[in-house]
Amino acid sequence: TYTWTNSNTAIGLPASGSGDMPTFTALNTTSATITAIITITPVLNGCTGPAVSFTITVNPLPVISAIANQNVCSGATIPASNFISTPSGATYTWTNSNTAIGLASSGSGNLPAFTAINYTSAPISTTITVTPTLNGCAGPSSSYTITINPLPEVIVPGSFIICAGATVSAQNFGSTPAGASFTWTNSNTSIGLPANGTGNVPSFTAVNNTSSPITATITVVPRLNGCAGPAKTYTITINPQPIISSISNSIVCAGEIIESSNFTSNIQGTTYRWTNSNTAIGLAASGTGNVPSFTALNSSVFAVSATITVTPVLNGCSGTPVKYTITINPLPVITSAIATAESQCDFKD
Repeated sequence: TYTWTNSNTAIGLPASGSGDMPTFTALNTTSATITAIITITPVLNGCTGPAVSFTITVNPLPVISAIANQNVCSGATIPASNFISTPSGATYTWTNSNTAIGLASSGSGNLPAFTAINYTSAPISTTITVTPTLNGCAGPSSSYTITINPLPEVIVPGSFIICAGATVSAQNFGSTPAGASFTWTNSNTSIGLPANGTGNVPSFTAVNNTSSPITATITVVPRLNGCAGPAKTYTITINPQPIISSISNSIVCAGEIIESSNFTSNIQGTTYRWTNSNTAIGLAASGTGNVPSFTALNSSVFAVSATITVTPVLNGCSGTPVKYTITINPLPVITSAIATAESQCDFKD
């Protein structure tokens, strides 16, 4: 028969017993290796034989330190992990539940650096499960999540052309996924819009104080869940308003030929529209280009006037109209003659 003793009950075995040593679950609640010496004494026919000893060494299970969940943007570089165990010195194996994020399905050692990927329009997540092993003992697994937010894509209006002085409507941006916020910059503040802003571009009055078209590039960046999407641009072109040179009023006599006008403006290529308030002077009610030559008419005994209104037009943009008057004086007409006394005398030699 046998009796046995155990020098360290912390391994999960009683201090002593008789017969065979029972099955037990090895314990080690420390962070270091612990050892117990088992001493067995045989007894037969009242005779005690020499004791025999052996050791049971129980290695601790490595425990991996908790790993924080991560929330990153698509396209970001996720640095390599640095797993830590207690006791230190463990090796690691890991699995990844979703390879769509840009990481392999499994590996060993620390998690390598990788570029986060999300080609969808909604956040995607994965679970990383890490198992530590030390001295051939696998510790409990630890899991954490990595969430990849998609980059929002901004929807901007198309480029457009507008006339100086016109009201530019507010430009409202959209995004995919919906719900993004926006920041924008303007490359040319001389159009009447500030250099930058947030949200939608506000309504403003188009400005162009030059004699040529000017263009501004609006660059818009969307942000959603802390992720900045790619910038997109569109242009606003402001055409100048042509300015017509002042035109002098004129006074002429009925029957005179009024030469055609020669309108001029500050910008080459300007065309003209004109109206005439009084066609009785011999000129049509309206026309385009220069006012043609015409014969001044006045069938009354009083001076008559007409107001000519000329509007300059360039690239579809109308400038400020200019007005001038043409006054037609009537020709005097002898209506009767009265004979004088002298005219009635008969002169004889």
